[in-house]
Amino acid sequence: LLPFYQYKICKSSIRRYNTRDYIYSILLGFLNPFLYYMVLFKAYSLLPAQEAQALNYMWPIMVVLFSIPLLKERITIKGFLTMILSFLGVLIIITHGDLKQLSVGNLYGVILAISSAVIWGIYWILTIRDRRDEILRLFLNFSMGILFIIPITILFSSSLLPSTIPAFIGVIYIGLFEMGVTFLLWLNALKYSITTAQVSILIYLVPFLSLIFISFIVGERIEFSTIIGLIFIVIGIVMHHKILYDRGIKMSDNSK
Repeated sequence: LLPFYQYKICKSSIRRYNTRDYIYSILLGFLNPFLYYMVLFKAYSLLPAQEAQALNYMWPIMVVLFSIPLLKERITIKGFLTMILSFLGVLIIITHGDLKQLSVGNLYGVILAISSAVIWGIYWILTIRDRRDEILRLFLNFSMGILFIIPITILFSSSLLPSTIPAFIGVIYIGLFEMGVTFLLWLNALKYSITTAQVSILIYLVPFLSLIFISFIVGERIEFSTIIGLIFIVIGIVMHHKILYDRGIKMSDNSK
C-alpha cells in the first residue's frame, strides 16, 4: 500500500500539517494499530475465536458510552435500554448461556476482548474530530504506530520477523487484509455509495459471517449461546445506531 499512500501524499497538503497534527497522529497510532491489536490478538490467544470476535463487536456500544463525556452527547432512556440489551448478549456469551451461575471461563481473556472494544471506541471518538484526509490519516497513524510496535517487539520477542512459515503467512494476511486493503475498500464503499446507510447495514452481517469462517477455517464448534448472545448485541447496536443516525452521528464511518 505504500505506493498508493505515496501518491496520495504527493497530491495532498500533508506538508502543511503542523506539530499538533503529528502529535495527534502519534496518539491515534498508539491506540490503533499498537494497543488495539496487541490487546485483541492476546484475547484471541486466550479465548475461542467466536467469543473474542463477538466481545470485540461491542465497540459501537463503547462509542456510545464515551460520546457522553467526550462529545457531550445525551443518552435517552431508549438508548440506555439498547445498551442493556447488548450487555445482556455479552453475559450470554461469556457464561455460555448459564446466567444463573455467572461463571466465566477465562476472565483475563474476556477482559482483554472487551478492552479491545473500549480502545476502538476511544479511537473512533478521537477520529471524529480529525478532518484530515482519511487515507493520509491512516497512513500517519500506522506509521506512528510503528514507533511503539518495534520497541515492544524487540523487548518481548527473540526476532522482529516470524520464525515459521505459517506465522509469516499470518502476518502478511493480517497486514494486507486486517489492517490495509479492508480499510481502503470500506472508505471507498462509503465514498461511492449514494447514502451511508446503503453500506452501513453490511456491518451487521460481519460477526455472523465471521462465525462461518471460524467454523470452516478454524474448526471451532459454534456454540448456540454465542449465536444468541451475538443476536442480542447486534439488535442493541442496530437500535442505537438508528438513534445516533437520527442525530447525525454515523457510526459506520470508522467501522471495524
